[in-house]
Amino acid sequence: MSPDPWFDKWAKKAKELGYPARSVFKLIEIQEKFKIIQKGDTVLDLGASPGSWSKYTSQIIGEKGKVIGVDLEEIKVKLPNLFFLKRDVLELNPEEIKSLGIEKVDVILSDLAPKTMGDKWVDHLRSVELVEKVLELSLEVLKEGGHLVAKVFEGAQTPLLKKKMEKMFQKVKIFKPKSSRRESKEIFFIAQKFQGKPN
Repeated sequence: MSPDPWFDKWAKKAKELGYPARSVFKLIEIQEKFKIIQKGDTVLDLGASPGSWSKYTSQIIGEKGKVIGVDLEEIKVKLPNLFFLKRDVLELNPEEIKSLGIEKVDVILSDLAPKTMGDKWVDHLRSVELVEKVLELSLEVLKEGGHLVAKVFEGAQTPLLKKKMEKMFQKVKIFKPKSSRRESKEIFFIAQKFQGKPN
């Protein structure tokens, strides 16, 4: 396999800063632009492994904040304010979050991606299914006024998904970080100020 200078650049930078994966730079860009996470927040990190987003979030929220990481794979960081649930997000029950003594969260972060099949349409639909699950969870555990960041593989269903979010949040934007590959289909929904169940 030929070396990938683009990947190497971001991976090396992540390692230098003590993060297990280059994906942290996507969240850093999102945070710098949209100020999604605040000190003292409780944050649900879906698809948390290997732990870069949780670690970065932990630094912002401080000791009074909490991060709940959810993934099928263990995360590689140890944080004093981190709770970890080893679960498939598609099977996650909101009661499992509440069992940690956490009724509602201020922010939901989702860097979830399906295992890609090489068929762009199928990958897109499976990615949309994950975002739909994240929205279901939002209705149960996200505080009114809370924020959501969710990755999706762009495709024909993206506008419909955005419209659905616009019924639940005051502001919804689509953002592609510079640290995403240019040819990648991944984009992020930035949904701010949760208003509750759509009418």
